[in-house]
Amino acid sequence: MKGNMKIKGQLKLYMQWPVILAVLLVIMDICVFQISVKAGAVTTFFLIVYLGIAVFQYRHSRANILNELISFATQYGQVQKSLLKEFIVPYALLDGRGRVLWMNDAFSNLCGKPSRYHKCITGIFQEITLERLPKEESSEVKFHFQERDYRASMRRISIEKMLEDSGLIETEADNHLTALYVFDETDVNRYILERDNEKLVTGLLYLDNYEEALNSVEEVRRSLLVALIERKLNKYFSEVDGLVKKLEKDKFILIMCQRSLEELKEKRFNILEEVKTINIGNDMAVTISIGIGINGENYVQNYEYSRIAIDLALGRGGDQVVIKDNDNMIYFGGKSQQMGKTTRVKARVKAHALKEFMVANDKVVVMGHKISDVDSIGAGIGIYRAAKSLNKRAHIVVNNPTMSVRPIMENFLSNPDYDEHMFINSNEAKDIVDNNTVVVVVDTNKPSYTECEELLSRSKTIVVLDHHRQGAEVISNAVLSYIEPFASSACEMVSEILQYFSDNIKIYNIEADALYAGIMIDTNNFTAKTGVRTFEAAAFLRRCGADVTRVRKMFRDDVDSYRAKAEAVRNVETYRGCYAIGVCPSKGLDSPTVVAAQAANELLDINSVKASFVLTEYNNTIYISARAIDEVNVQIIMERMGGGGHINIAGTQLADKTVTVAIVQLKETIDQMIKEGAI
Repeated sequence: MKGNMKIKGQLKLYMQWPVILAVLLVIMDICVFQISVKAGAVTTFFLIVYLGIAVFQYRHSRANILNELISFATQYGQVQKSLLKEFIVPYALLDGRGRVLWMNDAFSNLCGKPSRYHKCITGIFQEITLERLPKEESSEVKFHFQERDYRASMRRISIEKMLEDSGLIETEADNHLTALYVFDETDVNRYILERDNEKLVTGLLYLDNYEEALNSVEEVRRSLLVALIERKLNKYFSEVDGLVKKLEKDKFILIMCQRSLEELKEKRFNILEEVKTINIGNDMAVTISIGIGINGENYVQNYEYSRIAIDLALGRGGDQVVIKDNDNMIYFGGKSQQMGKTTRVKARVKAHALKEFMVANDKVVVMGHKISDVDSIGAGIGIYRAAKSLNKRAHIVVNNPTMSVRPIMENFLSNPDYDEHMFINSNEAKDIVDNNTVVVVVDTNKPSYTECEELLSRSKTIVVLDHHRQGAEVISNAVLSYIEPFASSACEMVSEILQYFSDNIKIYNIEADALYAGIMIDTNNFTAKTGVRTFEAAAFLRRCGADVTRVRKMFRDDVDSYRAKAEAVRNVETYRGCYAIGVCPSKGLDSPTVVAAQAANELLDINSVKASFVLTEYNNTIYISARAIDEVNVQIIMERMGGGGHINIAGTQLADKTVTVAIVQLKETIDQMIKEGAI
């Protein structure tokens, strides 16, 4: 045994010093012999004595030294083992299959298992599964155990590396152990939660229809109405430790902590409904909009988030709450239809601004949304006429026109009074648009929905005219944005703009037909989403020469479309007793999305149907057309599925999915929103 033991490292070098010294003495003895033989003999005698003593000591003391070293190492290992066993951090060793090989006292006390427990760790902590064991160097798992929060830190230990120099055990390359440390993070998590709950939240609250509500009540009672509104707001937010202060006559600032915001979320901001109950004889109920910003880098950014959120809430029609959390938007409310304003001051201002932009540039390019419909084309033709009245070069971007818009386009393409390049595709538009071009986007406010999104980055002058409610995705670089969710159609908005655009503007009858058709289609023959200004716009177009008979002839269905629409209605499924879900066949149809929208409109005529959803497949994409009258907000349903629209007219597109999968997703969305109380 002794012969097998070897000394290595620094100790070996230390033990070799007598040999090194003996060599030096031999050299010295030779040098002394060269000088004096007698002196050399004396040094030789003492050299022999030294060598004898050194050899004796090395041979007889080596075993004692090794025994002392082994004893120290053993005691040192026992100390380490004792320290590890009594370590205050729970620690355990696992094998490659997750079985517990060894645990210290703290780990045993934590899990309530004896130190001889050698079963799988998953039997103690269910969250630590074999899949979560570290495949590389380390991994972490957070879990809840016995009403406390823990973090398991696991490190992979290679057995091969530990024993590669021992020469005692041969191991396979894949053998390894896992060192498991468990840290109690209950207190830390509680402090983090308390800190988050106390974070400052800023918001802005606007009264949507302040002037209209005051005008609907007697003058002597107006101050009472204002006082009741402020009292209702102060009482509501003070109950959650919030503060509301007036900035202007119809604008307030909100200050609260994150905990208060969570309480309001649970209540789904029922202040939206409570404020409508204030009535002292006013004919119009008061509605409010709230924009809140959270999780910004500082208070200034939170306030900026709240300003963006309130703009979005107003752009979506008001009567709702929008919370901006960095890039995410959370919506509450928005169930009521926004009241249309009778004043046209805004339309006049926007018309003059649009004219100034057109005068300052040489070219005008108009584009709507993908798969252009009648409203999109009609609005584009209206803007085209405005540009031509200023003698500007103008074009309308249309890619792959569908059957629904071809009758309108053919009226212009066959007319020698109009430029043959009046309608262009995206590639032609890219060659035309530059910084001296006004790009007008109509009937959409989402850049990804436009016919050619690239045009938005090629021009500095972007104008947006739309009647859809805004979502999180907006055209951010627009110099003029005119979005009116209460308008029935983009054609209605363009018709109003044309009335103020120029005193001597002349609208030809086929142009008036196109605008009139857009209003008629989007309002389902003036039965949906119409207001006073809708009929005023229609009257203006009739004076310009629009003919109802010509418009009706343009949009008669062919036999295949009529059969497809009837098939969708015939096979409709009534979900939850009030949601009509149908599938429109697309085979053989030129414009299946248009037919699906028409079928969704017809399903609303069925008694007890609150909302209708018609799905159709087109170009490997599932299109859903959603319609409602007044009981359900289909916009927020479609937004959950990635789309949007109006409160009673909305839709979405689902790429790379089957109709069956889309129906399941639609039903799950409806179920979830009913459970949340969102619809």
